[in-house]
Amino acid sequence: MNRQSRSSFCLGRIVATKGALAACQNYSVSPLDLLRRHAAEDWGDLCIEELQANSQAIRSGERLLSAYRLSPQERIWITTEADRSATTLLLPEEY
Repeated sequence: MNRQSRSSFCLGRIVATKGALAACQNYSVSPLDLLRRHAAEDWGDLCIEELQANSQAIRSGERLLSAYRLSPQERIWITTEADRSATTLLLPEEY
């Protein structure tokens, strides 16, 4: 996933919190599928302002955010650092 084959940005080192991995397991969601969506610029469940911020961040090199709903009550975030050194899967309450 570190290659830029289908992405306009590098994911860098991929890390995940224990909470994010447990939530994915609880809801039978593959973290790799979520990473693929993030890398493909499918930002998930974001408001228009966050979508616009990601569009700008692709051009200017700022932090990227994706949010995916695992259930009506549970979401997972994926962030890629501005310097593209790391991408992290985490729960919003872990931020």
